[in-house]
Amino acid sequence: MAMNLVETRKIPPGILLVRKIRGRNWSLKTYRYVILIVTFIAYTSYHASRKPSSIVKSVLDPEPRKVGSGSIYPWPIGNVFVKDNDVVVDQVVKHKYSGWYPFNGLDGTSKLGEIDVAFLSCYSLGMYVAGHLGDTLDLRLFLTTGMIGSGIFVGLFGMGYFWNIHAFWFYLVMQMVAGLFQATGWPSVVAVIGNWFGKRRRGLIMGVWNAHTSIGNISGSLLAASVLDYGWGWSFIVPGAFIFIAGIMVFLFLPAYPEDVGFPGANFSPPTPGRTASPRDEEAAQTQKRNDNDSGTSHGSGIKTSVGLLQACSIPGVIPFALCLFFSKLVAYTFLYWLPFYLSQTEIGGEYMSVKSAGNLSTLFDVGGIFGGILAGYVSDKLKARATTAASFMLCAIPAMACYCIFGNMSKTINIVLMMIAGLFVNGPYALITTAVSADLGTHSSLKGDSRALATVTAIIDGTGSVGAALGPLLTGFLSTKSWDAVFWMLYVGAFIAAVLLFPLALTEVTRKIESSSNAPGGLHVKVTATQPLLGDQK
Repeated sequence: MAMNLVETRKIPPGILLVRKIRGRNWSLKTYRYVILIVTFIAYTSYHASRKPSSIVKSVLDPEPRKVGSGSIYPWPIGNVFVKDNDVVVDQVVKHKYSGWYPFNGLDGTSKLGEIDVAFLSCYSLGMYVAGHLGDTLDLRLFLTTGMIGSGIFVGLFGMGYFWNIHAFWFYLVMQMVAGLFQATGWPSVVAVIGNWFGKRRRGLIMGVWNAHTSIGNISGSLLAASVLDYGWGWSFIVPGAFIFIAGIMVFLFLPAYPEDVGFPGANFSPPTPGRTASPRDEEAAQTQKRNDNDSGTSHGSGIKTSVGLLQACSIPGVIPFALCLFFSKLVAYTFLYWLPFYLSQTEIGGEYMSVKSAGNLSTLFDVGGIFGGILAGYVSDKLKARATTAASFMLCAIPAMACYCIFGNMSKTINIVLMMIAGLFVNGPYALITTAVSADLGTHSSLKGDSRALATVTAIIDGTGSVGAALGPLLTGFLSTKSWDAVFWMLYVGAFIAAVLLFPLALTEVTRKIESSSNAPGGLHVKVTATQPLLGDQK
């Protein structure tokens, strides 16, 4: 009876209610759909709550706004292209948005930049701590706490408008604390997905699932812009409420581990060779193991040891992929932060576009990134070679970015096509490493199945990448004053180093594949089972 009470406490309240109404449990397939949907919405809300600061910058530190034939809202509600000579300054809007002290002074732009740097710094540092805590604590409760905390402090930033707060330190502190809470998101959701899905199709599934990043950016922009006319504070409060409500949904409906609701883990293998155990048999075996094991290494949310940062770093492949992501994110985030400005400063098809058009057009880079994440995941599943796929994409990104730099100014059509191709190759490995690779390494066979490492490994990899994400835009601000060619050369070098860092792992994958092919009867490829690691278990 005591064991049943412990197991019951792990089941999310919403699922208990559904069980009571239905009279029976969901199937494993249904649970996996629920996991995908809940975590997708969860991280969409994380990204949506990060967008308000970029939307309200022009209100806090305004320049004369331009309006014309199109609406003031961003694409896809407004037009994609708005020419400068088709718009006029709206004096009423200019008077309405006179700025907000301390951001509307001569140093207003630098103050806004300091807030961004503070957020990214706290986010990067918090990632390492959050990953270890995520593997130590109940992932569902940990993720819920992070989402509700994020919603509160994003909302408090917006409340500065209604409370008429003009102290810079208030907004700086709100962003720093929000960055710490935001760090809970990525390690947790990747760990949950890794717990529920095996390695056979993990790359494709996570490639599709990773679209939440772009959808969150777009939805956050639309939410913030839709209420901007009622006061810039609402642009923070509404996305903050979104992630707060999503956090409650996570608390009610997210089982972090299959064992919590009566199913074996995705990486569980039957103990008896040649016999396929039923879910009930596997669950019974795990329950018996928990009863017999005094070290507290059960597989559910309740009791299980976690690994430390040093132990997680010693997992083969963690350090190379983390360093690779450093340079991969350096390239990707340079496009994210500076592409709109580059487009507004570059003559395309014989004319310059407005700042608004540049912002609209730059979103298509993310569209290419969505397809890149899906394609990289699919290819890596087929080849069963994550490092080879990521390195190949980074090498292909170099000529793709070069073509965009050289030929992107010929016409808008060519610019769009080359931009989406560049987005595909730049964001593809970035999405693959932060999702499928992190999940693979977090369930590496060197852990012997007795420790939690998913969130810790994800935090190490993505935390290191986030440092590169902050460094890339910072260097671009300096290099762009020299020339944009210098910026693109920085991107070429970054992409090349990212690929080189994975060459040893890629060579190992290719060598093993050749050996497997030559050792198989008749030269046929050896079939890899769902439980066989897709990343080499190098010692």
